[in-house]
Amino acid sequence: MTETAADYNIISEEHWTNKGDVRLFMWEKYADSPDNKRGTILFVHGSSMASQPTFDLQVPGRPFSSAMDWFAAQGFDTWCVDMEGYGRSDKHRDITCDIANGADDLSAASAYIQSLRNNDGFLVYGISSGALRAAMFAEAHPERISRLALDAFVWTGEGSPTLEQRRKKLPQFLDSKRRPIDRDFVYSIFNRDHPGTAADDVIEAFAEAITALDDSMPNGTYIDMCSRLPLVDPQKILCPTIILRGEYDGIASFDDLIKFYTALPNNDKQFSVMAGISHASFQQKNYQLVYYLLHNFFSQPEPLYRGE
Repeated sequence: MTETAADYNIISEEHWTNKGDVRLFMWEKYADSPDNKRGTILFVHGSSMASQPTFDLQVPGRPFSSAMDWFAAQGFDTWCVDMEGYGRSDKHRDITCDIANGADDLSAASAYIQSLRNNDGFLVYGISSGALRAAMFAEAHPERISRLALDAFVWTGEGSPTLEQRRKKLPQFLDSKRRPIDRDFVYSIFNRDHPGTAADDVIEAFAEAITALDDSMPNGTYIDMCSRLPLVDPQKILCPTIILRGEYDGIASFDDLIKFYTALPNNDKQFSVMAGISHASFQQKNYQLVYYLLHNFFSQPEPLYRGE
């Protein structure tokens, strides 16, 4: 019989912290107790949706549809945070909420979590622009990150079909702080690379969850990814890192990612191509493959010997 989240005593907690005068919403899930866990995972969302729709999506009949539920069931203390301008976090500042601002959000969120849970470090997973936020956070706070997973990541943007199309709208993005989103926009995420990689009921649930929280999104990450890459230096990312690349994902070319991967200084690193997956990995038909790869990397024992 297939296990589900209902087979575990998974507990949810809502948290808030401040970044100056900005309130940030955080969501935590764990099984039984947050203490004595296998590690603390911090999930980082992308440009066009808040954190809970991405990492805690509930779809009837889809076992462990929520990544947070699945990793909580494996013994991890799991967290996600709405970046400023998204979801339940504050939206009052007249700014575009760019990648650097998101890295600052992660700094504030991680400081709160460490003060509350007294964890040594974080296992950080970021997807799309969330991967850029996570990488920039890793540069700024190497002492806070044990392992880093970058999914749907882009470095220079060279050879990216998605960004090539997106750049055509750069004048529109520069002309306003936010862009409208609706269900049709969410559908376009799953149609642009390789239609059919996600089930219709999952796409519908994802669209419903996203639009229930937001009817517009900040433009900062789109502006950054269209006109300001590269934003991070692989030589400054010192922690063990895995690059996860969907087989059909159009956000970054293989050549772009391989060059970034080669330049990472810590040789405790991996590059995984995820078969049958395009963008939005946790919403794909092959989502359990993503869980497997990420779990193995986050559970990997530290090397006993690293050479002279």
